[in-house]
Amino acid sequence: MAIIAGAAIAGSLMLRAQMMTPNNKLRMAEAAISQLYVDTVNEDKLVEEAIRGMLESLDPHSVYSTPEETKELNEPLQGNFSGIGITFNMNKDTLYVIQTVAGGPSERIGVLAGDRIISVNDTSIAGVKMKNSDIMKRLRGPKGTKVNVKVLRRQNAATDTLDFVITRADIPIYSVDAAYMADPKTGYIRINRFAAETHKEVVKAIKDLKKQGMTQLILDLVDNGGGYLNAASDLLGELLEPGSLAVYTEGLNSPRYDLRARPSKRTPLFADGPLVVMVNQYSASASEITSGAIQDWDRGVIVGRRTFGKGLVQRPVPFPDGSMMRLTVAHYYTPTGRDIQKPYDKGDSKKYAKDILDRFNHGELMHADSIKYIDSLKVETLVSKRPIYGGGGIYPDRFVPLDTSENTLYYRKVMAKGLINQFVVGYVDSHRKKLLKEYKTAQDFTDRFSVSDDMLATLKEMADKEGVDYNAEQAERSRPLFAMVIKALIARDIYDNAAYFRVFNSYDPIYKEALRLINSPDEYKAILSK
Repeated sequence: MAIIAGAAIAGSLMLRAQMMTPNNKLRMAEAAISQLYVDTVNEDKLVEEAIRGMLESLDPHSVYSTPEETKELNEPLQGNFSGIGITFNMNKDTLYVIQTVAGGPSERIGVLAGDRIISVNDTSIAGVKMKNSDIMKRLRGPKGTKVNVKVLRRQNAATDTLDFVITRADIPIYSVDAAYMADPKTGYIRINRFAAETHKEVVKAIKDLKKQGMTQLILDLVDNGGGYLNAASDLLGELLEPGSLAVYTEGLNSPRYDLRARPSKRTPLFADGPLVVMVNQYSASASEITSGAIQDWDRGVIVGRRTFGKGLVQRPVPFPDGSMMRLTVAHYYTPTGRDIQKPYDKGDSKKYAKDILDRFNHGELMHADSIKYIDSLKVETLVSKRPIYGGGGIYPDRFVPLDTSENTLYYRKVMAKGLINQFVVGYVDSHRKKLLKEYKTAQDFTDRFSVSDDMLATLKEMADKEGVDYNAEQAERSRPLFAMVIKALIARDIYDNAAYFRVFNSYDPIYKEALRLINSPDEYKAILSK
């Protein structure tokens, strides 16, 4: 009977072949597999793999995500999640609290920086080599729910074990990492992503900096992988003249759509005054929209290296089970009409992923004369009529090479073992009170603190114990890099993320060139008037 039934189904499928369309064909294939296949089939997985297979034959940015993956993707862009409100690091299989979120549930109940959380809801998380993602699942949860944590706290020579019951709450995820005055007239703002709250955060940062005397601004988009299109156009509303075209999108099935600069108030917060935008090869998508519009309108100078080159717009297509397909529906274009999407071969995501490595191997990241400009994609800026190029990212107005001389094999091996983090955790544990007493502010710490020879010697001893082969020449060459990372991490642990970037920027070549250029008015103006 089974054979007869199977033959009947097959015959039915053959009769319907006369009405064949791609959609019907896909449904028939799934039906045939589920009803005729020799073994048990997981239909959900089968359909997911079919969707992934279809998308993989398209562009590199059309992707499918499971419900869990979708939640993880959306969380940083939505601006908050529910949890206990800590920033943590794993040090020797133990959760070490770096900071508590100001006003968050952990701070309110008395958890302190430096505490070690050793168990969650009676489940030990210390010394069991648990993944960060597994720990986060235990700490996060619906708003209003409670979680029991056991904390190990070291105070002077004593060690106390404390129990806390923490009520989870909405925890903000900030997209502005740092905002501070670089000098008496130069403000600095670093944005790590373009999310739902980015515009509000930047508006607050600009207002605060202007109160401190800011008349010129460095906007740091280095390593910023993008985010929401509207977040970029909203930000441009504060930097361009009202009504200026910020970006437009267009696709085969998506008619042209213009996004214009619309400030939160009638007058943009910073449409005048020198502006430098920092970018690198990992600045993508909304970062390229922002830097591209600023360049097109001759509003500011772009400093760094050619950006990633993502000029495709994805539309979320949610499914009832919480999964989602992000489907490319259009290209976006800068105000001059530049399509900055780098070339790709459909279905060849591996080659696309190797692009940055290829740039490195070809010398483009280290030498300005290795950058290839495509004359057919040359356009003129909208005000000064100076030449700029499309097709593969935003090309900087002032190139800053990547310097890898201090990034030695010895340094990378020490980093790979997590030894710098371990050292910093131990150092801050022993010196927190002393550091806060001696350095009242993050700027004071940045100006006066230095990493000692003894500190570096202790790090070497830790590396020796972990079996890292010592190389004296490489260790000496990497000395400034070791010292900077240690100092920056201490600053973050003692103060906040902004303190980390105060230290890091004093070392970073892109930042140093941006600061030099913005304080060289004749050179700045010359770039914009070429």
